[in-house]
Amino acid sequence: MLKFLVFLLAVSANPALAQSRTPSHCLAFADAGPTIHFASLKNDEVSITYADHSMYVIDTVGGLRAVTDYNGFIGQVSKVPDIVTMNKGHSSHYTDFPSDQIKHVLRGWDPKGGVARHELELGEMLIRNVTTDIRSAYTRQEPDGNSIFIFEVAGLCIGHLGHLHHEPSDEQFARIGRLDVVMAAVDGGMTLDHPTMVKTLKRFRASVVLPMHWFGETTLGAFLSGMRDEFDVVRMEESRLVMSQDRLPARPTVIVMPPQFVAEWE
Repeated sequence: MLKFLVFLLAVSANPALAQSRTPSHCLAFADAGPTIHFASLKNDEVSITYADHSMYVIDTVGGLRAVTDYNGFIGQVSKVPDIVTMNKGHSSHYTDFPSDQIKHVLRGWDPKGGVARHELELGEMLIRNVTTDIRSAYTRQEPDGNSIFIFEVAGLCIGHLGHLHHEPSDEQFARIGRLDVVMAAVDGGMTLDHPTMVKTLKRFRASVVLPMHWFGETTLGAFLSGMRDEFDVVRMEESRLVMSQDRLPARPTVIVMPPQFVAEWE
């Protein structure tokens, strides 16, 4: 009885916990639905905003806000993220001083030198990670220095590849599962080279690819050239889109959004 009362108090204090999570198919295959549609957020929809560099802001209908590769600033906003994930490819992917108001700070590496392991269930969202290796400052491999974070929300599997430095192994692909939406660094040099990144993204069988970590039209264009044989390319003027299971594109699509810090009203 006491545990039940504690749960009720937690739900009343945080309405997002009252939302149930629509089961995803991350570890199973499913057919894509009709074309993408942009609308105000409703049940079983999720908002994805490209804020900066490798930072995406994921907002749910229940009010949860998660920020990927959080470096401390997403814009002049009063709403504090509920969850932030970070990687340490370089300093623009993390902060050593996250706000004390952020309830869940998930580092993609273990500061003590072990393996970062996260599986966080927050009602309508599940966040988990799969670690990969990175190149250190001295060009040697650092085991488990990066994490691919997977956000299971609104029935979707949304993956953020972080500062990916190598093609995932078969075991890592299996642990990640199929991704409906994947955020991928496409600079072609500091992270994966373009041919390897293209190969990786095609293996994920993602319906939507969101490029990030690109430094100008030259690197972005080179990446898009490698994707056009199997993916449509859509360029948006806005930095925010709304996704749901039934709005995934029938043909795999790369959606290019301009980075823009989140506005207060969002």
